[in-house]
Amino acid sequence: MNSAKPNQKMPNFRIKNLMSFRLRNILDDILSMTGTDLIESFKIFLEVILHQQVSLVIARHILGDVVGQLTNLCDEMFTTLSHIVLDHVQDRAVSFEEQVCSLRLRLADMYEQNENWRQAAKVLLEIPFETSQIQYMPDYKLHIYLRISKMLLEDGDPVQAEAYINRASQLQSETKNTELLVLYKLGYVRVLDHRRKFIEAAQRYNELSFRTVAPDREPLATLKSALICTVLASAGQQRSRMLALLFKDERYQQLPAYAILEKMHLDRIIRRSELKELEEILQPHQKARTVDGCSILDRAVFEHNLLSASKLYNNITFEELGALLEIRPSNAERIARQMITENRLSGYIDQIDRIVYFETRENLPLWDKRIQSLCFHVNKIIENIKVAEPDWMIELMNEKVTL
Repeated sequence: MNSAKPNQKMPNFRIKNLMSFRLRNILDDILSMTGTDLIESFKIFLEVILHQQVSLVIARHILGDVVGQLTNLCDEMFTTLSHIVLDHVQDRAVSFEEQVCSLRLRLADMYEQNENWRQAAKVLLEIPFETSQIQYMPDYKLHIYLRISKMLLEDGDPVQAEAYINRASQLQSETKNTELLVLYKLGYVRVLDHRRKFIEAAQRYNELSFRTVAPDREPLATLKSALICTVLASAGQQRSRMLALLFKDERYQQLPAYAILEKMHLDRIIRRSELKELEEILQPHQKARTVDGCSILDRAVFEHNLLSASKLYNNITFEELGALLEIRPSNAERIARQMITENRLSGYIDQIDRIVYFETRENLPLWDKRIQSLCFHVNKIIENIKVAEPDWMIELMNEKVTL
């Protein structure tokens, strides 16, 4: 006669279930408390499940329940208890990585909703990607790095934001998530914008304008950013090329500040009174002051007007240049000197007679600009033909393909 062997695992299983059940009931009772009683009882509870004779499996389950239930509390108590959990689990963070990571994400969400950008970034920064025993997926790490960079930008720290967007750049080749890639490109161009690398930012904003960008951005936001960055960029050949590119794009004509773009492209003098509409759509970081105390926009317009003046005059006195730029003569002379030194303006300064002399432009760049203008007009004619006679244009193109 065979005797049945007793199941030794069943009692342990029941004990674990009973312990988990009792700990969850205790947790519910503690979270129903208020004020100091809640905080002190919660600390004791964490001490029991993390440092007393509670198995790791049970402790993980209970800590997961803690993370889930804390979000039901008010923001102030949620923040307080969350930091208590992070402090208590710090010595055993390796054993509770999944629970701690989940708590950090929820805590960051709360800080972000309250626009506490620095704290949101700090909470996410402490997720141990480099030393973790968990194999985080590239998409997940990329998403977190992009969030950190965004929070640091909102907090006004573009240097640190650039460091984390650079970390994200190392992961973009490992993902096929189109939305994440677009968010990376948008995050990268925003860093360029905040770092005042306006020409690079304008180029990338313009490229992004042909893509479907993040859903939280208005349809014209990328176009508007490209226009603003182009206007704010330092005067020179690069900005001239960017102005020509945007001027030829009909999409920019619907933007409120298009008149400034047009005047810059056509080398017309811009008066201070004409900038009010553009100033209203600038972001806070774009309203910052330069070293000499003027705004970024004012500086860009001063340089543009100086270049425009160089095409109208052979020479001009400091006083007349100051009146033209609507600034003091000494400031006008300093801007001209800096642009000449940086090879963004052809000319020289006679400081004794207080005159700026503009040198004659070479014929080749002028000829190149005329050819560019001719090509632009030819393209406009072709586009008008396409609109007026689409069938004829398709037939013509088919003939060319056949040949």
